[in-house]
Amino acid sequence: MHSRIFLETGRLRLRHFTDTDADAELLVALDSDPEVMRYLGNGRPTPSDVIRHEVLPRFARSQVWAAEERSTGHFVGWFALTPRVGGPADDLELGYRLRRAAWGRGYATEGSRALVRKAFTDLGARRVYAETMFVNTRSRRVMEKAGLSFVRVFHEEWDEALPGAEHGEVEYAVTREGWAL
Repeated sequence: MHSRIFLETGRLRLRHFTDTDADAELLVALDSDPEVMRYLGNGRPTPSDVIRHEVLPRFARSQVWAAEERSTGHFVGWFALTPRVGGPADDLELGYRLRRAAWGRGYATEGSRALVRKAFTDLGARRVYAETMFVNTRSRRVMEKAGLSFVRVFHEEWDEALPGAEHGEVEYAVTREGWAL
């Protein structure tokens, strides 16, 4: 698969998604794992047609990148660095979703650190933030290891609340000045 490389780390290659069947299949497989989706949609998979006709076209034209192991080329998941809709362009949200086989190997931290660095050194970011459920301790730990600090707990209204939603959501962030220290 030929796609433009956005960023490389010691073990990861982040490339632009392509609007192809191959990338669609990677995302379908990722979002079909109930554990991967545990804090998103109550563990239910994202329907294949939604991935093919909504998610992948959006990823292919935005700041969301497929993450692959540099040594093998195996897909490990995706990373994102995007401004909030209607928000300032220099306030970027860090996001990631990795295959269960990649968990516990430091890939989320490695990719997140590289994107935070890129945000401040190349992309003109003023602040990088990330959000997750309060009870998602693994993701919170990645945010901390990537240099983000706890900002707040907040509560969202959900049509169908996930287990643990009563504890709220958390925001972590780092500013350019805080990162440069």
